[in-house]
Amino acid sequence: MSSSYFFIGVAGVGMSAIAQYLVGRGVEVRGSDRQFGEYLAGRCEKPRVMGQLEECGIQCFAQDGSGVVAGLDAVVVSTAIEESNPDLKRARELGVPVMHRSEMLAKISKEAKTIAVSGTSGKSTVTAMIYHVLQYAGLEPSVMTGAGLVNLQREGKIGNAVSGRGEWLVVEADESDGTLVRYEPEVGLILNVDKDHKEMVELQEIFGKFRDNILNNGKTLIVNDAHPLAKPFSQDRLNDFGTESYVGFQGIDFRTEGPSIVFRCRHNNELVRFNVPLPGRHNMENALAATAAALQAGVSLRTCADALATFPGVFRRHQILGTFGGVTLVDDFAHNPAKISASIKSARGFTSGRVLAWFQPHGFGPTRFLRNDLVEFIHKALRNPGAGAADDFSKGAAASDAVENSVNSLADRMYFSEIYYAGGTVTRDISAGDLACDLVAKGSDALYIENRDECAKAMVKEAKPGDTILLMGARDPSLEKFAQSVQKLLLYK
Repeated sequence: MSSSYFFIGVAGVGMSAIAQYLVGRGVEVRGSDRQFGEYLAGRCEKPRVMGQLEECGIQCFAQDGSGVVAGLDAVVVSTAIEESNPDLKRARELGVPVMHRSEMLAKISKEAKTIAVSGTSGKSTVTAMIYHVLQYAGLEPSVMTGAGLVNLQREGKIGNAVSGRGEWLVVEADESDGTLVRYEPEVGLILNVDKDHKEMVELQEIFGKFRDNILNNGKTLIVNDAHPLAKPFSQDRLNDFGTESYVGFQGIDFRTEGPSIVFRCRHNNELVRFNVPLPGRHNMENALAATAAALQAGVSLRTCADALATFPGVFRRHQILGTFGGVTLVDDFAHNPAKISASIKSARGFTSGRVLAWFQPHGFGPTRFLRNDLVEFIHKALRNPGAGAADDFSKGAAASDAVENSVNSLADRMYFSEIYYAGGTVTRDISAGDLACDLVAKGSDALYIENRDECAKAMVKEAKPGDTILLMGARDPSLEKFAQSVQKLLLYK
C-alpha cells in the first residue's frame, strides 16, 4: 500500500474511519476540514474531532490548499467535494492523483478478508455487531463504519474505526452514491432495499452489481430473506437470514423485555436463545445478519448469542440516553421512511405512554424526493387519535396496517423543525412544515415548530411520566448537542 494520503473532509464519519484505519497500518495521513479552518483562524474552539484525529497521528489543516503538497500518493475525496474546493484545486495544480473514498475502501478490502455490509437501513448497527462478535471471539478484527461504537467512544475515541491484528475487516458499504458496485468482499450482506437516496430501479441495479461481484468471484452472499425487496437477490438461501428463512438463519419466538429483545435463532439443527440489549423487531433481523456473517468467520452460534448479549450499542442508533422524571429520551440517526418507521415502532415497544417523536429532515432535495413516503410511513407507524394501534410490537405481533375501531388513548405526536441546510445552491421550495400539514390531513397529531430549541421546550412541556421523546435526524453534526440540550430541559423540568 502507498504511504502518504491527504483526505479532504477528514472529519466526516466515513472519511475519518478510513484515515484512522490507514494510520493503524503505518500509512502517513493528513487531512482538512472546514471546521478546522474556523478554529485555526481563531473563530471558534478547537473541534473535538480535530483533537481525536491528531491523537491518532493525523495532521490536520484548514481547507485552504495549504496541506496538499507534492509527493502525496493521492488526495482522497468524497462525492460531496466539489471541483471548486481549494484543496482539490491545489491537488490538480500539483498533479497529485485524486481518489474517491470508495476506491480507497475497495482497495483496502481487496487486501484483507472483508465482510461488507450493505442495505438502505441498519448497516452501521450490523457492522458494529459483527465486529463485536468477532472481537468477543478473540479474532481481533478491524472495522470501518459510519457511526461510533459506544464502548470506543467511552475511551475518548471517535469510535468508527479499529485497525486490528486479525485477518478479518468489517466495513459498512454505502449505496447512496452508487459506489457499492466497486466492492468485491469475501462475505457480502444485503440487509434491505428501501427508497432512500435513489429511485428503486437504480437501487436494484446497484445491489444487483454488488451481488454479481460476490457470486462471480465464488464468495459468500448473505441476504435478508424476510425483506421482500432484498429477497430476490438471494441465490443461496443456506446463508440467508430472516423470519421466513427455514434453511438459513431463522428468528422465532420474538418478544420484548423493556428496551431489549429476546428470540431464538434456528440454524441447521441448532436452536439458541438470544437476548440483545436493543429494542425493535428490526434488531432481531440485524442480529441474525451479524450471526450469519460471524459463522462465516468460524464463530459458533452459541458464541454469537453470548457476544450479542453484551453488545454496547452504536452512537445515535436508537441510543437510549436515559429516563429523566419518568420520561425516556432516545436519540436516533433515522432519516428515511423505513428507518423512521422502525424507530417509532421500536419506541412504542418499550414505552408505557406516548411517543413524542421529533424529526429534522436533512436537505431540501431529499425531503422533496421522499415527501410522500415519509408521510405515509410516519402516519402508519404512529398511534393516531381516534384509532386503535396499528400493530402490537410490544408483544411481537406481525406488522399490519389495519386499525381497530376503538379510540386510542395513547395517541403519539410527531414534531418537525425546519430542514437542515448544509450549504450550497439549492431550491428551497419545500419545508418540514409541509410534512406536518400532510400528516394532519391524514389524521395524525403533528406539529411544526421551525426553531428546534423552541420545539424542544414544547416537547418537554408536553411530556408526562411514561412517555418517550424520540429525536431523529441525520447529517447535522450538532444533533448530539441538541439531544444533550433536551436532556438538560428534562432534568430541570
